[in-house]
Amino acid sequence: MRYLVFLLGLIISYSCKFDATQTKVVKEPTPPNIVIIFTDDQGYNDVGIFGSAIKTPNLDQMAADGITLTNYYAAQAVCSASRAGLLTGCYPNRIGIHNALGPDNTHGINATETTIAEMLKAIGYKTAIYGKWHLGHHKKFLPTRHGFDEWFGIPYSNDMWPYHPQQGPIFNFPNLHLYENEMVIDTLTEQSQLTTQITERSIDFINRNKDNPFFLYVPHPQPHVPLFVSEKFKGKSEKGLYGDVIMELDWSVGQILDALKKNGLEENTMVIYTSDNGPWLSYGNHAGSAWPLREGKGTAWEGGQREPFIVKYPDSIAPGKLIKEPLMAIDLLPTIAELTGAELPDQSIDGKSSWSLLKGESSKSPQEAYFFYYRVNELFGVRYGKWKLYFPHRYRTMAGQEPGKDGQPGNYRFINLEEIELYDLENDVSETQNVAEKFPDVVRKIKSLAKKKRQELGDALLDIEGEETREPGRI
Repeated sequence: MRYLVFLLGLIISYSCKFDATQTKVVKEPTPPNIVIIFTDDQGYNDVGIFGSAIKTPNLDQMAADGITLTNYYAAQAVCSASRAGLLTGCYPNRIGIHNALGPDNTHGINATETTIAEMLKAIGYKTAIYGKWHLGHHKKFLPTRHGFDEWFGIPYSNDMWPYHPQQGPIFNFPNLHLYENEMVIDTLTEQSQLTTQITERSIDFINRNKDNPFFLYVPHPQPHVPLFVSEKFKGKSEKGLYGDVIMELDWSVGQILDALKKNGLEENTMVIYTSDNGPWLSYGNHAGSAWPLREGKGTAWEGGQREPFIVKYPDSIAPGKLIKEPLMAIDLLPTIAELTGAELPDQSIDGKSSWSLLKGESSKSPQEAYFFYYRVNELFGVRYGKWKLYFPHRYRTMAGQEPGKDGQPGNYRFINLEEIELYDLENDVSETQNVAEKFPDVVRKIKSLAKKKRQELGDALLDIEGEETREPGRI
């Protein structure tokens, strides 16, 4: 009898164990979605949370729900180079992308480079770009050849068209085409619906891919001149046409965030908002503001490359934080790689993961220093801790000049910086007091870092060739 009771107990025990193992569901973690919203020529001061008088409620709420970086830098102070750095994790001059590519250029991003889209596509992500590409307009350079499943947008800047105010005397631009993947679907004669169309495409992509991990890249052509806004925002900002454009971009952000929420993707999606370079100051009331920073687009001064940066990722990033440590666009690719488990590119990159900084597990910048190149591989400056050092170079300024108005540009004047200058950005964010003579040890340290970087990437100002630079693709 005792044997039968014992045997029955074993059977019951085994049955319970079997049922438990059979019914237990181990849920695999879902890879995070990545959304990068990337505006064009937006100034540091052009978001409410960064001090703007223009109303940006969606961006301000995104900052409250996420984190704000106050020392984030674009990869370079001009369109194509900046985008190359963001998408490849490289200093643009490492991969041979300089300035702003135009309709006459016959080169673009090399097929051997790995973009964020290619990196994520390799691990099963759906990928899309809606907006401005600007890394080569010939077929072999288009985004659909570099990791993106879908593209709707324009191949280069929205001012590279026959309606440019300087068409004829200075430029000879052809028609500006609107693309659907690799097919021209329209010739643009105005652009007031473009922000809305890009937003609608983004929402549709999210709706269609709610069950797949995805990378959505939204490089808006605005607020680059010429400025265009839809009727629903015309005159709404009370800050002129530029303010209206910023408000519509803020609306677009709200629409994308709402689509993520409606699809249950809000918690598991990293959303980044930033811009490619500072404001185009020669356009006056059609340009943004980098206040309190010095200068703007086309310069290595703080106003040229320091940009608003907001990131939201409820699953892993605590809300409401402010990060003051320096970061650059080149760091985004390796950060996303660490977050998603993707493999880094085989070729050398310059960026380093900032994931521990964003999560709050570290209080250090991922890089010892950041290097500010411009034009064709000219090293203008270096950010090292709280210090920013500038080497002798020529730069443009609107100081003392009459700015442009209502879409017409003013004229820059050019200044030759003759000596090394050093600024303490912690105490002098506007770069007004050169302290190079007071801190010779800091100057020596930064010069040493610059020497090492020149051995890698070169410096056209000193006629130094780099050892690890790569060529762009060519047709």
